[in-house]
Amino acid sequence: MNIAVAGAGYVGMSLAVLLAARNTVYLVDVDQAKIDAVREGKSPIADADIDRFLTDGNLDLRPTLDAEGAYAACDLVVVAVPTDYDPERDFFDTSLVERVVDLARAANPDAVVAIKSTVPVGYTDSLSARCPQGRFLFSPEFLREGKALYDNLHPSRIVVGVPKCGDSALREWANRFAALLAEGAEDEQVPVLVMGASEAESVKLFSNTYLALRVAYFNELDTYADLRGLDVAQIVEGVCLDPRIGEHYNNPSFGYGGYCLPKDTKQLLANYRDVPQSLISAIVEANRVRKDHVAESVAARLSEATAASDGSDAPLVGIYRLTMKTGSDNIRASSVLGVMKRLAKRGVPMLVYAPLLDEDAIMGSEITHDLDSFKRRSTVIVANRMSSELNDVADKVYTRDLFGRD
Repeated sequence: MNIAVAGAGYVGMSLAVLLAARNTVYLVDVDQAKIDAVREGKSPIADADIDRFLTDGNLDLRPTLDAEGAYAACDLVVVAVPTDYDPERDFFDTSLVERVVDLARAANPDAVVAIKSTVPVGYTDSLSARCPQGRFLFSPEFLREGKALYDNLHPSRIVVGVPKCGDSALREWANRFAALLAEGAEDEQVPVLVMGASEAESVKLFSNTYLALRVAYFNELDTYADLRGLDVAQIVEGVCLDPRIGEHYNNPSFGYGGYCLPKDTKQLLANYRDVPQSLISAIVEANRVRKDHVAESVAARLSEATAASDGSDAPLVGIYRLTMKTGSDNIRASSVLGVMKRLAKRGVPMLVYAPLLDEDAIMGSEITHDLDSFKRRSTVIVANRMSSELNDVADKVYTRDLFGRD
């Protein structure tokens, strides 16, 4: 089958590689650098499995800037462009999705458009009403940064949603699309669910909000133990040995962040307008409170360290990496940035170790790529996740990381 994938980010890149093992896939993006990288067999995002497949896999992958030409040549167009949360509208910004949809329908009115971008509940139905001749599906992604292709190769489930107006032919396409994803997976008997589009959109938002809830829960447990002088690791172990709770997703952090959880929780909260709730808004609020607590703790740690020093060096907080996850190069909505904003409001001087960033500064703070200089100059080092790189200065490090993993 000829397939076009719009967007060379985490979702689009991993899907394009997955599908190109058995199909002809046109990877469309507006970023020349990304297209050039893929043409050279390099992944434009940090993902070891994608790098391996681009190097060793026998892929029919055709990166291109020519969107119209790609859409015209394909039976299926997969939309994987960003939908950032717009706080002014209290809604996802779906303008890039609509741009792809309009281009695809103009170039190939018969193509089926499968939306992988995260959208508000009801979006696919409203799109179908606006474009009654279009054929649209929605399929949520459940991917981790740095593990996007792995999670496509080993999916927990495959979900495809059909709008209310969808006919039997579109429902058959939903089954075909699900089969394409299952065919690319390395696991057998992957659970497949074909449902209504609004239900599929809800699965995505409620799944990520539950993950955010779990992060917020263990962070608030950690805050309590921290302020009461308790051994948080012992408490977490005791709680998580209950099989109904489990030992996964329980490592305290500076708050949930990254590209998906912050925007998806806010979008779900916006979808709750006129629906009674208290838990969803509490999850969003808990994330703000956690970053407040972390910033206060860092400022207090800096004051203590400064008071104990000989005064020869100016106090400086070192921020060790801005990414949320190990192996990721994405800093969008990172909780570390949220902590930095709070420290900046307090006038706390900061130095940032961010080896993947080309900029000289962020939020007015100097960026360095020199780890040794960073460790030497920093009075306190703030690390969302501990690293062996910091073992020699562990006495300087402020982290809430218990288990050394994401």
